Amino acid sequence: MRVVVAEDHFLLRDGLVRLLGAYGHEVVAAVDNGPELLGALVTEKPDVAIVDVRLPPDFSDEGLRAALAARAQVPGLPVLLLSQYVEPLYARELLADGAGGTGYVLKDRVTNGAEFLRTIGQVADGGTVMDPEVVSKLLARKVRDRRVGSLTAREHEVLGLLAQGRSNAGVAEALVVTEKAVAKHIGNIFTKLGLYPGESDNRRVLAVLAYLEA
Repeated sequence: MRVVVAEDHFLLRDGLVRLLGAYGHEVVAAVDNGPELLGALVTEKPDVAIVDVRLPPDFSDEGLRAALAARAQVPGLPVLLLSQYVEPLYARELLADGAGGTGYVLKDRVTNGAEFLRTIGQVADGGTVMDPEVVSKLLARKVRDRRVGSLTAREHEVLGLLAQGRSNAGVAEALVVTEKAVAKHIGNIFTKLGLYPGESDNRRVLAVLAYLEA
């Protein structure tokens, strides 16, 4: 894969570059600020961008803003956000953009190289991957709206696992149930959230978005 890395801490940036190179991926740009990130994404059009949310010059949400601006010029650009914080707005804005693979991973959980590379690959392939800790913290602090609040406890579990980017088989394995049971739960979730066939190309992403917004 061709990858753009945006991280202002030298050691983490260098570590990501070395990790990706060791597994045969090409880092076409490694930058440490928002303006350079935007330029690299638009020029290089990478297979995936690994982006620190908070970058110079202001250390607010420059990384996210640069990624969203790049998607306007490079439709479908896959973006994996790295953050030290659980901020629902970050994940929600990328998902709402609906323009490509999306991931949100906490920096302190990037400790397993192979697992992190699988996450990168999943986002590059157009998947949606949310860090389990992000999902659990969002669930603990969110106020459910009427639609999401109508889900059963099991349906909440299924939707939380979908938010982590799991397939039906992965959800079934985690909950120790059959894939048929998972498919039934997902169908019920779509119905309760008003996501009917033919209205969207990706109801799973819209379901996760509803989950994060609630």
